[in-house]
Amino acid sequence: MTGGPRAALPDSPAQVLADLLEVQRRRFAALDPRLPQPAAPPPGDVLVVGTPPHRVAGVVTHHVWPAGSGPLLWSAAQVSELHPVIGGAGHAPLHALVDAWRGHVLPAVLRDEDSAAVVTWPSRDVVATRVLLDHGLVPLAVLAVRAPGPVRVPAPDPALVLRRAEPSDLDACVRLALEELAYSSQVGGSLVRSDAEAVKRTTIRDRLGRGEPTWLAERDGAVVGMIECGHADAAPGAWLANLLPAGRWGYVNCASVTAAERGSGVGAQLAATAITALEAGGGTPVRGTYLYYNPPNPLSSVFWPRAGYAPLWTLWEVRPAGGLR
Repeated sequence: MTGGPRAALPDSPAQVLADLLEVQRRRFAALDPRLPQPAAPPPGDVLVVGTPPHRVAGVVTHHVWPAGSGPLLWSAAQVSELHPVIGGAGHAPLHALVDAWRGHVLPAVLRDEDSAAVVTWPSRDVVATRVLLDHGLVPLAVLAVRAPGPVRVPAPDPALVLRRAEPSDLDACVRLALEELAYSSQVGGSLVRSDAEAVKRTTIRDRLGRGEPTWLAERDGAVVGMIECGHADAAPGAWLANLLPAGRWGYVNCASVTAAERGSGVGAQLAATAITALEAGGGTPVRGTYLYYNPPNPLSSVFWPRAGYAPLWTLWEVRPAGGLR
């Protein structure tokens, strides 16, 4: 006898996930009204830990980035990611879930130095913060958002020229991007790999070729700062819809200021120009703008909040994955 999809059996992993997700939606709404409604986790290995009312669950995914891919400049090659579905759970059930995740990570990943264990979780959930810290994860990056509105504009510098980058600026853009990568690798998750220059050159060439907005700052004819930007849609089914409310968003991909000009106002001038242009949206309204920055970075962790960006999601990570306690 055939028919439609069968309903999940009571206490089956699928039903446990569904029940906990409903409670988690209420948890997120109470934590931070800027969060989108939590979506079901991606396909992966389902973990169910504990018994009601202390039952929690999660989905574990494993990803390998191929050699030469752009994400390898900010990610380990092998990534084990936990997608918690915890309802309204407190400390003890969360500890048990992370313990179960640690036991589920592939042995080959735990032995690999180029590996990471990752969790992305709402920044305001301090219950989870305590648990993740206890298990050796660190807040390596945050996704921060800014609502549309006036941008704090520093006093203009008459010697500074701001303009859109053109394909002929490729070499200058690559130089600044590599300088930023070298700095970020000391204070965040970035990695200076042997093919970094080739990867950056290809990525930036493609961005400039597509006409995606990249702003440059020049002083005395020399490029001293750059900010790469774009627009993205948090549409149903898109990865961004899991992180941001539905709609069109502007994003700041990367900002770079040469070392000699840091603290001189170049970054602030670039940010004000770029954010204003992103919020204009080319005539299409935007919900806001977003970016990623590293909390351990002593520059960006001050600069971007001052520009109006507030953490929404924190990316918790431990490298290598074997460091997960």
